Amino acid sequence: MTSQAHAAVWIDHHEARIFHVDLDTFDESKLHAPTHHVHRHPKGLGEPRPHPLDAAHFFGEVAKALASADQILVLGPSSAKLELVKYVHEHARALVPKIVGLETVDHPTDPQLVAYVKHYFKVSDPRVTL
Repeated sequence: MTSQAHAAVWIDHHEARIFHVDLDTFDESKLHAPTHHVHRHPKGLGEPRPHPLDAAHFFGEVAKALASADQILVLGPSSAKLELVKYVHEHARALVPKIVGLETVDHPTDPQLVAYVKHYFKVSDPRVTL
């Protein structure tokens, strides 16, 4: 796997949108959190609760997708970004020094997110307007 200078992940509890960004290109991938249609036997009444291993698996897949980056920006609207950082500190320690920012960002479109990431990393591109 080749190293890519800048990566950003926008994450919530439903999906992670991962962008590898450089001067000429950006590469986007999407990972979806496990849906809870898998039948688990809950203890008690009500809807099935998320299983802790589902979140660990999701954050593990996100960490793998970010492994080739030199610098990582973590974005998102809720606590999932903090849970990802906690997961990285506990299970993917090689990524810890690569995380250079943690920011709250609501639900941007893909072009808005790419522009935000390029601006954050000061990657100039005349085709991208802020």
